[in-house]
Amino acid sequence: MGILDWISQSAKKLKDVESQISDETKDVYEVYQRNVMLEREIAQRTEELRLANQTLLTLEQVWDMMNSSRPLSSVLETIVSSLYGEFGYIYSFIAQKQYDENQKSCYALKTYLENDFSQKLSGLTSSSIFDFKLFPKENSIIESAVEKKDISYYVSLKDFIEENLSDADNEKTEEFCQNTDVKTIIIFPITVQDQFSGFLSVFSPRKELKDDELSFLNLFARQIELAITIANLFETVKRQAVTDHLTNLFNRRFFEDALHREATRSLRTKQPFCLIGLDLDHLKKINDTYGHSMGDKAIAAIANVITKTSRSVDVPSRYGGEEFFIILPGINAKGGLIAAERIRVQIEQTKVEGLQEGITASLGVAAFIEQTTNIDELFEMCDKAMYSSKQKGRNQVTLADTDSKTSWQDIAIDAFVDILTRHRIPFNRNLAKDLIEKLQIKQQDSSGTSTQETLFSIVDSISKSYFPLYPDGSTKNKVQLATLIAKRMNLSKSDVDKLKIAMLLYDIGNTLMPKEIMKKAAPLNEGEKDEIKKHPILGAQEILKPISSVSNIIPIIEHHHENWDGSGYPNNKKGEEIPVTSQIILIVDSYFAMISYRPYRKAYTIEEAIEEIKSGVNSKYSPELMEAFIYAIDEFRKI
Repeated sequence: MGILDWISQSAKKLKDVESQISDETKDVYEVYQRNVMLEREIAQRTEELRLANQTLLTLEQVWDMMNSSRPLSSVLETIVSSLYGEFGYIYSFIAQKQYDENQKSCYALKTYLENDFSQKLSGLTSSSIFDFKLFPKENSIIESAVEKKDISYYVSLKDFIEENLSDADNEKTEEFCQNTDVKTIIIFPITVQDQFSGFLSVFSPRKELKDDELSFLNLFARQIELAITIANLFETVKRQAVTDHLTNLFNRRFFEDALHREATRSLRTKQPFCLIGLDLDHLKKINDTYGHSMGDKAIAAIANVITKTSRSVDVPSRYGGEEFFIILPGINAKGGLIAAERIRVQIEQTKVEGLQEGITASLGVAAFIEQTTNIDELFEMCDKAMYSSKQKGRNQVTLADTDSKTSWQDIAIDAFVDILTRHRIPFNRNLAKDLIEKLQIKQQDSSGTSTQETLFSIVDSISKSYFPLYPDGSTKNKVQLATLIAKRMNLSKSDVDKLKIAMLLYDIGNTLMPKEIMKKAAPLNEGEKDEIKKHPILGAQEILKPISSVSNIIPIIEHHHENWDGSGYPNNKKGEEIPVTSQIILIVDSYFAMISYRPYRKAYTIEEAIEEIKSGVNSKYSPELMEAFIYAIDEFRKI
């Protein structure tokens, strides 16, 4: 092969190699380009997944908060903070439609972020961020969005400011708009029935918003609606649980809990508090003359006065019927008298539509620490002072008398200590010793805890010794219902106190009954019934007669099974011959016996028991007692 042929062949091979290298380079470049595109797509999908995951995590956090007891403000702040911190938006807030002092429509910030942007935004006007309000012009983007319930946009921060902040400083506005990166402002309307109308506002640094981004934001707006709905329902249920439906004051249960809490706080801090008791005068006369609806109006009118004259820290409560109590933290007796007199005057000046004469109230005042450190004693002192105002002519204020007679609780404690110490009833001696210690400790107790609760639990324990089916808490319920009836019948404070003691002791004679009769699962025969009929006399004469402190209670207990028509026992007394307090015990005892389970019958429903009680009017019960019972049982069921 000649040199020329070799050169020619070499050139050809070189050309082939170059061609191959070129092809491979093109393949590598194509692979590289594909890898770049794939990496970009992976990065994009990763970011989308991150955002989606972040959204789900945030929504999960919001959902957890909505299902907790956290307040609505915390939930809304979480949503706003998430949009700002985790999704790259410059600012976000939630606004609610309101009316200013001139009844002009505006949007107040429900929740917001405190940062540099918010400070500059509020700096455009004379308002701080705390009371910042938007006043949209007529047919504005915001008004249109809320009215049509559709997402709307501002594509200029300046347009947003000029359309909603009429008092914004022009020079500051220009500077503010130039130095921020806001490109779009999205308005998401929020409407929750008639309870909330407003919008979620998001300030974005991006002009173009993707569909998935809008979907995310719309989902957040719906979460806000759900959060507000749940919060409103929670607040409604919470409010209904602690407030009286007629007056919107706190109910009896809340008052009793609040009284314990305030007593504990008062003893810890050595700060006094005052208790005001208030009773509407002549409610029965109003009901009899004008009807019960007018009585309700009078009660609501008094509640309105109490609400208006109470401080935010006070606890105004409807205790039952026409009776109210107000806890005044940090107030001594002198301050309590001033507050009570102010309430009395306001009530006297109140006019109730449809009621010709005015309304008045009798008030009592007692001070914790200053007059007593026991809440039962405080309540009794206040209650007695209120009754004293009635006895002195009504429509006046009386300060509790610290030198008043021994309380009914003390009399009851002494009686039970005597009964258990002298073994007047067949009762386990070790258990009796424990109960005596509890009673004696309670007499010396100044911790503010309830003496009544101790008495109730001891009566429950004694009752269970001869009747195992006796339900816990029954004694307390009986005393509460009996007290409501007594007050409805306008019994004196002295008679009400006697009734409370009698309610604790009226069944004590059952401890002397043959156990085989008391614990018999089947209905009693006539002979056994005759044996049971002895228990009022046994209780009154054999157990209580030797105890001088309860001598005035004995007639009440002796006659608590006498019927209005004379068909009762043990003396066949009838009508007015029967003490009113004995009649009250009979109807209360009958009611609770009916709604309790017996081995030989099911428990009556409350409605069945009430109907059965009603059927006994004019035979077992007087019409006046029946009227008081129907009223009291309705009040009792609200406790």
